[in-house]
Amino acid sequence: MEHAGHEEALHGGVANRGRVVRVGPHVLRPSSASSPSVLAFLRDVRAAGFDGVPRPVGIDADGRERLEFIEGDGPTAPYPSWALTDGALTSVAELMARFHRASAAFDPARPGSTWNDEIADPSGGPIVCHNDVCLENVVFRDGVAVALLDFDYCAPGRPVYDLAQCARMCVPIDDDESAALLGWDHPDRPARLRLLCDSYGLDRSGRHDLSAILDDAMAHSGEFVKRHADAGEPGFVLMWEWMGGQERWDRRKRWWASERPRFARSLD
Repeated sequence: MEHAGHEEALHGGVANRGRVVRVGPHVLRPSSASSPSVLAFLRDVRAAGFDGVPRPVGIDADGRERLEFIEGDGPTAPYPSWALTDGALTSVAELMARFHRASAAFDPARPGSTWNDEIADPSGGPIVCHNDVCLENVVFRDGVAVALLDFDYCAPGRPVYDLAQCARMCVPIDDDESAALLGWDHPDRPARLRLLCDSYGLDRSGRHDLSAILDDAMAHSGEFVKRHADAGEPGFVLMWEWMGGQERWDRRKRWWASERPRFARSLD
């Protein structure tokens, strides 16, 4: 059932910046070719007992997805201090572990399934992963992560790949200048990476895989954003320019080459 009413713009996001609104108890957002698969996935995850994703309502006549609004705090950059604490990071890792266990109840290869694989695990994998767990895509209550949002880029993959992408954005795996722009003040990033893995329950083999995934991600740093910025997509253009353009991504690669051994030691 659709609810008419005032559309309140929701802030944040990149790909859908300015196009996600709240109408009463619901959120309306642009749909895509993969929307039917995404909504079916969300239904199954909730049926598996995980309530940390929006309840899907359907696709409206105007083509927009309609989902239940989840009450809570959604940080936007530069992030507030409460979202940058070790406690917040621990809760994100624990939420992801529960999400991955529930995701295992869904068959991503069911007939007719379509996924956006643009930032998906190139190796594929057994479960549907979120692939874009940054702080803006997490709902918090009293500083504790309670739900994940924005499943535009969800696709089959390995859980450790999903965790590595989360680490990249939430630890963060980033140079001092870029991290400061987002709100961080010289966090102990290797210690936070270990905390993320410990809180998730990642074993030694998984930590080895995570290091390799981070190496690949940093080697191709910025390519996804640049591709969309070059296409003139407003949210990506804004992000590219605000974060410093190509110089930012080149700086990040140099930083990773220098700092990687410290991160590797933190996972031993």
